[in-house]
Amino acid sequence: MNNDDILNHLRSIDDPQNGQSIIDNRLVSDVEVGDNNISFKLGNNGWSPEAKTSVYAACMQVLQKAYGDDIDIHIHFVQIDPSNQANSAYPHIKNIIAVASGKGGVGKSTVSVNLALALRALGAKVGLIDADLYGPSIPTMFGLQGQRPKMKDLHGTPKLLPLEKYGLSLISIGFIVEPEQAIVLRGPRLGGIIKQFMNDVIWPDLDYLIIDLPPGTGDIQLTLVQTVPLTGVVMVTTPQEVAVADAIKAMNMFLLPQINVPILGVVENMSWFTPKELPDNKYYLFGEGGGKSLATMSQSVLLGQIPLVQGIREGGDSGAPVMVQNDDTLQTPWLATAGKLAEQVLIRNEKLPPSRKVEMNV
Repeated sequence: MNNDDILNHLRSIDDPQNGQSIIDNRLVSDVEVGDNNISFKLGNNGWSPEAKTSVYAACMQVLQKAYGDDIDIHIHFVQIDPSNQANSAYPHIKNIIAVASGKGGVGKSTVSVNLALALRALGAKVGLIDADLYGPSIPTMFGLQGQRPKMKDLHGTPKLLPLEKYGLSLISIGFIVEPEQAIVLRGPRLGGIIKQFMNDVIWPDLDYLIIDLPPGTGDIQLTLVQTVPLTGVVMVTTPQEVAVADAIKAMNMFLLPQINVPILGVVENMSWFTPKELPDNKYYLFGEGGGKSLATMSQSVLLGQIPLVQGIREGGDSGAPVMVQNDDTLQTPWLATAGKLAEQVLIRNEKLPPSRKVEMNV
């Protein structure tokens, strides 16, 4: 009976907050071992009384099974101060990145999906939330129409398990309602679903959690920044002046002093049209320079320019995005964009303090 042994036994117990091990979440401290006794402190990570009782019983059970029923076990619960843990509820998610736009129709979901898959192709562990509750696209783009997430009981509380496809962990309201069902929700219910997607889903250990936002600056965006500590935002626009004008409004919401979420960069979608039979030709259907202009205004960088090609649309409609197909030409811009995003996240984390949830009244 030693400290390492005890920690290994306790590793099997989940944190009721997020489903991760209480050891991996560093909730166990000050372990002391005597001849026939064990004592340690256990951080209460915002648990309900029922969850606290369940965790206590699980700790007792696993240690008594290992060392005998006559072992004397003392567990001292200590309250974790959220102000000292910028990411206390999600210590297993390294970076939470929102993908936003000012208006619909700029291909934001296509960018979210292929960017997540490109990060996965670069070796990262990635999850994706479809936060566009009125128009969920993720089930179609991954070929998961009609699929439902499974449930898991976590210390008396039912939690959702994300679906898995192409190496990504996924959640969408499209996995919960019928495909043809209209989503008719007011602000508080919209915000409640976003909170559930973060707090009632057992997310695995992730390098990036990508959140595909709806267009605009409404309830979902405000709920998100008040619920999770965003690492930053990726803005999506087309080169067209109308799209950039709306994107500026969305960008400025995140840059408000009371919100203050960094803009990691800009993805310019539909930058030019390239016919399949003329791969070297570029036709600038929506103009030029919109992405670069938005990046300059946000004091960020242009992460990448994505061409308007038929294969990208077909991949999204068929449930097999271009990043999972064997087409180096189509994948190259996505991989370059993902690589630049990973670089900007690294720079942001080196230069700025850890993210915190936004405290505001709007």
